[in-house]
Amino acid sequence: MLKDFRAFIMRGNVVDMAVGIVIGVAFGAIVSSAVADVIMPPIGLLLGEIDFSNLMVVLRDGAVPGPYASIAAAKAAGAVTVNYGQFINTIINFLIIAAVVFFAIVRPIARMQARQKAAEAAVPATLTTKECPFCFSSVPVKATRCPNCTSQLSG
Repeated sequence: MLKDFRAFIMRGNVVDMAVGIVIGVAFGAIVSSAVADVIMPPIGLLLGEIDFSNLMVVLRDGAVPGPYASIAAAKAAGAVTVNYGQFINTIINFLIIAAVVFFAIVRPIARMQARQKAAEAAVPATLTTKECPFCFSSVPVKATRCPNCTSQLSG
């Protein structure tokens, strides 16, 4: 059983998938930092110095009544909140990752496949059969006699 498991793990596609997941997680962290530290501060500044990561709706006050300056302060007080600002940041993260995956991976692969299909269509298919002039059946190109009517075929 261990040998089978080892063979499964060492197959190329499983290793490739594992590497892709690790790189994807690292890329996700980079995008999260870019959104939280680079993109959202100027947007918040343009919208009147709003910090999107701390936008929330307090459903129930905690031990210390609100208003709360941040989500961390609300959690420390034991308040129940809906953190829609973090949800907005997550949506922006997703859109950036989806755009990068589309433009860096999906689109180039689709173009490459389209070129490959065009190249395959441009190359004429090699004939593997010919028609017997006597019985009109399909015969391999290299055949010298028709297997159906036994007629002598010209080269």
